[in-house]
Amino acid sequence: MKAIFLTAALAMTGGAAFAAKPAVYPAHGQSPSKQSQDDGACYAWAKQNTGIDPAVVAGTPPPPQGPTGARVGGAARGAAAGALIGDVNHNDPGHGAAVGATAGAVAGGVRSRRQHAAQAQNAQANQQAEMNTYWRAYGACMQGRGYTVQ
Repeated sequence: MKAIFLTAALAMTGGAAFAAKPAVYPAHGQSPSKQSQDDGACYAWAKQNTGIDPAVVAGTPPPPQGPTGARVGGAARGAAAGALIGDVNHNDPGHGAAVGATAGAVAGGVRSRRQHAAQAQNAQANQQAEMNTYWRAYGACMQGRGYTVQ
């Protein structure tokens, strides 16, 4: 019963991480009941030995996408540079500051989006690496109990 609950919980928590679960086939005529029992025992063994809980890993949210201040910082730097350029070239630091602030905000937003995309990609790669480690341990346990694991 515990193995069925754990399997159902893992299935609901995240398809991407769960998709890497290896296929397990009884190699010595194990009954479905015995396979379910071994499955639960190997889930627990892999969790204990790797320190990885697949339900937690699968439920880990991606990095936040909220404002990081990059646009504000970019706008401030752009305004300062624009004011200097406007004052030197046209004797109008206000106009230069406005143009610089707009350009700086756009550049800061682009930089922020790139940074967020890189963080999300790193988080996903780390999550997949953890799940691969967990499933290798699980597979080794099931093989040790007489199953074919692919």
